[in-house]
Amino acid sequence: MRTLLYVDGLTVSFDGFLALRNLNLILDDHERIRLLIGPNGAGKSTLFDVLTGHVPPVSGRVLFLDHVNLLGLREHEIANRGVIRKFQTPSVFPHHTVFENMVLSSGRKGFLSTIASRAAAVEQDRIAEVLEQVGLLEHAGKLGGALSHGQQQWLEMAMLLVQSPTLLLLDEPVAGMTRAEKEKTAALLETIVQRSTGTIMLIEHDMEFVRQIARRGHRVSVLHEGAILSEGSIDQVQSDPRVIEAYLGRGAVRA
Repeated sequence: MRTLLYVDGLTVSFDGFLALRNLNLILDDHERIRLLIGPNGAGKSTLFDVLTGHVPPVSGRVLFLDHVNLLGLREHEIANRGVIRKFQTPSVFPHHTVFENMVLSSGRKGFLSTIASRAAAVEQDRIAEVLEQVGLLEHAGKLGGALSHGQQQWLEMAMLLVQSPTLLLLDEPVAGMTRAEKEKTAALLETIVQRSTGTIMLIEHDMEFVRQIARRGHRVSVLHEGAILSEGSIDQVQSDPRVIEAYLGRGAVRA
C-alpha cells in the first residue's frame, strides 16, 4: 500500500502560539475522502496552509506520494505536483461564462489568448465531462456571477477538478449552502471520487454533512489544539472518551 501523504511532527508557531503541535497524519492512496473536524483554532486550516506552501512550519516533514517533500516548495510548485486547494469562499470569474471559467482554469496560456482560442476539442470534452459531474453542464453558457452560491461552489470545484489533482483540499465546501445544496454536494463528492483517481481531504464544521459523508466508509480525523486527537470511523470518534471530554457541551460530535 502506497502512502499518499505523510505528515510527521508538524509544528507551526505564530508569535509563540502553537497552531500545530507535533501533528502526525497518514493518508494512504486507497483512501478517497478524509474528513477533518474540530473547533475553530484546532489547526485545520493551518494544516492546509502548510500543505499548499502558504505557511512554513517550525519543524516536521510533509512527504507526498512516498518521497516528495512538499516543505520548501513554492505554492505553484506544489499545485503542479497535484495538491490543489479550494477555500471556503468561492472564487470564480463573475463576468465570464461557466465554460470560460473552466477554460481559464485548465488553460496554460495567458488570460486573453486562452479566451480567444476557447479550448481544443480534447479540452472541451474534458470540460464537458467535469461540468456534467458537478451538474453544471446545462449552465455552461451562464455567467459565473449569475449562479447561486451553491452553484458557484460547484463551479470552483469543477475548475480545480479539470486540472486532475491528486489531492484536492476542500475548506468548508458546504458553508452557506441550503440543505438541498448540501445533500447534492455530498452526492457530488461521491461521484467525483468514483470517477477520478484523486483523493479529497476536506474540513467541515457541519456535523450533519460530515456524518452523511463519513457513514459511506470514509475516515474522520479530529483535531484539537493543533494535534490529532482521534481518528477512525464517525462512530469511533464520536464514542472516543477524549473527543467527548474535549467537546462536551459544544455539540461538535454528537450524533
